[in-house]
Amino acid sequence: MLNDLATKIERVPSGPGVYLMRDSEGRVIYIGKARDLKKRLSSYFRNAKQWNMKTAILVQKASSFDTIITSTEKEALILESNLIKRHKPRYNVVLKDDKRYPSLRLDINSPYPNLTIVRKPKKDGALYFGPYASAKAVRETLNIVNKAFKLRKCKTNDFRNRTRPCLHCQMQRCLAPCCMDVDPSDYDEMVREAILFLKGRTPDLIRKIKKEMEIASEKQEFEKAARLRDKMFALQTTVEKQVAVTTDFRDRDVLAVATRDERSLVTIFAVRGGYLMGTRHFDVSGSILSESEVIDTFIRQYYESAPFIPEEILIPTDIENNELIEEWLRQLKGSVVRVHHPRKGEKARLILLAKENAEKELNDQIAVDSTEANILARLQQRLRLERYPQRIECFDNSNISGTEPVAAMVVFETGKPKRADYRKYRIKSVDRHDDYAYMAEVLKRRFSKGKQSLPHPDLLVVDGGKGQLNIAVSVLKELGNLGGFDLIGIAKKDERRGETEDKVYKAGRANPVNFGKDRDLLLFLQKIRDEAHRFAISFHRQRRRKRSLHSALDSVPGIGKKRKEILLKHFGSMKKIREAHLEEILSLPGMNRKIAQAIKAGLATNILEI
Repeated sequence: MLNDLATKIERVPSGPGVYLMRDSEGRVIYIGKARDLKKRLSSYFRNAKQWNMKTAILVQKASSFDTIITSTEKEALILESNLIKRHKPRYNVVLKDDKRYPSLRLDINSPYPNLTIVRKPKKDGALYFGPYASAKAVRETLNIVNKAFKLRKCKTNDFRNRTRPCLHCQMQRCLAPCCMDVDPSDYDEMVREAILFLKGRTPDLIRKIKKEMEIASEKQEFEKAARLRDKMFALQTTVEKQVAVTTDFRDRDVLAVATRDERSLVTIFAVRGGYLMGTRHFDVSGSILSESEVIDTFIRQYYESAPFIPEEILIPTDIENNELIEEWLRQLKGSVVRVHHPRKGEKARLILLAKENAEKELNDQIAVDSTEANILARLQQRLRLERYPQRIECFDNSNISGTEPVAAMVVFETGKPKRADYRKYRIKSVDRHDDYAYMAEVLKRRFSKGKQSLPHPDLLVVDGGKGQLNIAVSVLKELGNLGGFDLIGIAKKDERRGETEDKVYKAGRANPVNFGKDRDLLLFLQKIRDEAHRFAISFHRQRRRKRSLHSALDSVPGIGKKRKEILLKHFGSMKKIREAHLEEILSLPGMNRKIAQAIKAGLATNILEI
């Protein structure tokens, strides 16, 4: 095989491009770029004694390769990043979707912008701040902004339709532009101050407010001066809690890599205006790349969709594509971005500080994983499971008196939720209220697809007592037992009978399992069951909401999909459409008096509200 690959390399051109390594089954296992494709690929098949770990693994696993020629090395750099995102190769660094990290969004294009929490920034012209390390961190930041700056708090739909000021206005935490005549220039000034704060320019903002306070005092505008004083003190308190890490007050990100055994992570320090604003960690385990290659790939994947790119990025080692990456970042940001490996001084100290944080986080993660592995091992022993419960699937149903019945499946791997594998099910074959029939249908749909049903769980959990458990056993027997994974049912306690804890049943056993002192194992199973319950209920509510919308609006003559979207987008809810004046409905695009009267008459007889 090596001879075949070596022969193929002879036909590879010497220009820039991208190469894709494939295994014996044709799967892409590694993607790389090169200034000289022939030279780079030849380096994989030189003297085996000179191979590093990466080369040894790729030569061992690779059965073939493909090449894509590009005009320039920069094109190869961009193409490599796109192909890595598409194929997610086993041995490349592949960052997970960043949507779980919250950010603050400020739509500066609206007349009176407000801050909202979002999970995934978009390129929509709005300003994004963050992402923040946790929901708690973003809420704390939003709370500070709400106290210091009187931006509106209501949602856009409420803002358009509100008729009187809310409680925030009465508490003097909002100017109520929804109802009152607020000078747009005054509001814009508050927005600019909030932006300064969110960008980490708090010291500059404090100096600005102090100057305004002194001017107001000189003009004997003492109430205004007092308000500015209170705002300045609140911001000073915030600055005191922040950690100053540099003296030049510049924006920069600091990257570090920590590796232990087969685990690796990248830590990023966000330094804004000289203050450390936040720390985030990215798991890059499984990669066979060197530290410089990890940093190179991380920068390209992370900053491609980052809402903010600083003027400087400090890295712990030199990287091969430094100049190319700086040029690429400059095009994204619209100004110069420096990627720098400091070797001494204040910046080198920052790299060491980030490294310490990375190593601490990695050690903490390994400790947590060890604890979770211990729980799974003890769970196997306590329940006498045939298989180690690496993958646990849990099913739950949700309905109200048989209306819009649904079911949901959640998956835990190595003791953690694997949300990418969660599944929702609409009940299709049961036209009556029958929880047992719902469970039977869903399990058949989950496990009756042969190889498409893989991977199977090591432990299957159904929410319910002996009845649901017996249904699951019968379904699995009907399908051929599917490799014999373990099966349990978990039922809520019956307080009327004096029960003090939930019960876990195993197939073929009359009494529930006694956990004794291992109550943490029961709590772990309850956590999985509660997650399935939450997921099923959220899907059921979504189905009911969709059904209600259909019932209320689609029954009105003359209302199609487009008009329904216009009404819901403008008013926000069925209740507000029903309460709207005829003239207000008439003012919307695509409406006429006949349609508006039909809407009022139709909704007057329909009491469904969202």
